Amino acid sequence: MSLFLTSRRVRGGLTGLAVAAMVLTTAACGGTTRGEDEGSSGGNDAAGASADPDAEIPADLAIAFLPKQLNNPYFDVAATGSERAVGEIDGEFSQVGPSEASASSQVSYINTLTQQGADVILTSANDPNAICSALDQARSGGASVVTFDSDTDPACRDLFINQATAEGIAQTQIDTMAEQIGGAGQVAILSATANATNQNTWIELMTEYAAQEYPDMEIVTTVYGDDEDEKSFQETQGLLQTYPDLKGIISPTTVGISAAARYLSGSEYKGRVALTGLGTPNQMREFVQDGTVTAFALWNPEDLGYLAAYAGAALAAGQITGAEGETFEAGDLGEYEVGADGVVVLGEPTVFDAENIDDFDF
Repeated sequence: MSLFLTSRRVRGGLTGLAVAAMVLTTAACGGTTRGEDEGSSGGNDAAGASADPDAEIPADLAIAFLPKQLNNPYFDVAATGSERAVGEIDGEFSQVGPSEASASSQVSYINTLTQQGADVILTSANDPNAICSALDQARSGGASVVTFDSDTDPACRDLFINQATAEGIAQTQIDTMAEQIGGAGQVAILSATANATNQNTWIELMTEYAAQEYPDMEIVTTVYGDDEDEKSFQETQGLLQTYPDLKGIISPTTVGISAAARYLSGSEYKGRVALTGLGTPNQMREFVQDGTVTAFALWNPEDLGYLAAYAGAALAAGQITGAEGETFEAGDLGEYEVGADGVVVLGEPTVFDAENIDDFDF
């Protein structure tokens, strides 16, 4: 597998999205080795370490951003936020990642970052367990590991930045669909990959919530587009052929919802089959304006990346260890508190529709 990434000094602000074409040149920087301690919250067990909220964030922290895959619009926006945060703390930002979102595709990149001495690794996991061994080695080498968007086993990382509560994400999507189809009818789910931690959690919660609140809504199947545009497009076509009475599709992935919208917009099903899920306003605007999509939801992925970078810096500085109840400052976003299992929640999802979509630009 080829390794593509960028690295640059970022001072004073955003220098633009990292592009996947240069060799990482970050110097190896020291960090705090973290061990394991039973009974702590989350993965950062800090083996006897204590937090110093007043500790200074050291300059030149090497902070690496590892998404599920490169050239994914959602992660491009998240990377913008991380890079901006790294600039604010005078750190060194790099981005690296695979071209496809398979279970183990991130392992070689983590290993390379470990060898090059990354202080902080920010990653959205394609699989909750496949990258754990590599992350353990990174942490043993001194790196702080922050997952965002999609978590690993909590023992494999220090913090998880959750975009919103899983329950809130699941309920928002089901409620939005129910409003569009009158709470009844067949609904299918178009997911990303079969092993994606966040997707599977949301789907399980959506299924439970729909059964409780909308007993006449039937979730008939879940299909996987693997976060690939063309495959998601084809899976949408397949759903409509297999289920002629389908009333709606929920796609809790930005690649999937835009591909499904593209198919519906040019088909006889436009206006007949409802579509909702998680998407960015910029990619979904045309489909809202042409009537293909009534409403969908998301958080601000730029804020998610921004918060993850500040959390990683706070860990590397020793301001926090990842224990429940600790707090840290996240630049323009203000103060955040570490919850149970080392989870920090960005906020609740926003629903976008024709009335508000033009108020957002991401």
